[in-house]
Amino acid sequence: MSFVLLQFFNGLTFAALLFLVASGFTLIFGLMRIVNLAHGAMYLMGGYVAYAAATASGSFLLGLLAAVVAVAGLGLVEQGLLRFVKGHELRQVLLTLGLALMLNDAALVLFGGDTFSVPTPEGLRGAVSFLGIFYPRYRLFVLAVGVLVLVGLWLLMNRTRLGALIRAGVDDAETVEAMGINIRMVFVATFMLGMALAGIAGALGGAFLSLYPTADSEILVYSLAVVIIGGRGSLGGAAIGSLTVAMLSTFGQVWFPELSYFVIFGPMALLLAFRPLGLFGRAT
Repeated sequence: MSFVLLQFFNGLTFAALLFLVASGFTLIFGLMRIVNLAHGAMYLMGGYVAYAAATASGSFLLGLLAAVVAVAGLGLVEQGLLRFVKGHELRQVLLTLGLALMLNDAALVLFGGDTFSVPTPEGLRGAVSFLGIFYPRYRLFVLAVGVLVLVGLWLLMNRTRLGALIRAGVDDAETVEAMGINIRMVFVATFMLGMALAGIAGALGGAFLSLYPTADSEILVYSLAVVIIGGRGSLGGAAIGSLTVAMLSTFGQVWFPELSYFVIFGPMALLLAFRPLGLFGRAT
């Protein structure tokens, strides 16, 4: 029983990390209709920046802030490039894929092919005992951050003027702009928010998943599965999709290690056969 409970919390904390990545991805892909295949590379760059800053300063918080600022800045550059391919999904795919490859090569030159881990603060090291198990403090911290981000994003999208402008701009950008609102700046802010979430995820994930050259493609595949299962543009769908993918991945690797990817993508393919828009997706 304790083994199952331990794996359950492993899945829960992994779901929190996936949500941090997928929530930014669903903001950009789901709401703004931008096919951003560089999102995984942004996650990896956030992890590397956090590692370098935290190692140099000795402060995990400074590493986290550095990751957010750096990845949001990269997002601003990417947003400028995407202006030239607006409305052309295939060109967006090629542009963001090319950017991802460039960032990967830059990270390989700067950090090499070794594996790194972001140093965690002293207070988050070790384990706590509850429900008859010992569990790492840091993973529980990631879970708490994921829950706080979920609540914050829900409030932003449903209880603030910015959230209303984002939703209205997606449905009818011309009308919003005719009302005197600079919808382009709203979308730039949204894009940078999605990138900042990727930076946070990279900094947090770099402490217990580690950082290595192919980590970006792995997290991107998981994020795509989350968005497809939950439905693009749905914050609740991203949360449910993250929990589903994380649990399938965690228990699949334990019980069916040879079929760990099939355990995730088999049910996803079956879901798409009956609900092409995902669990909470809607036609636009």
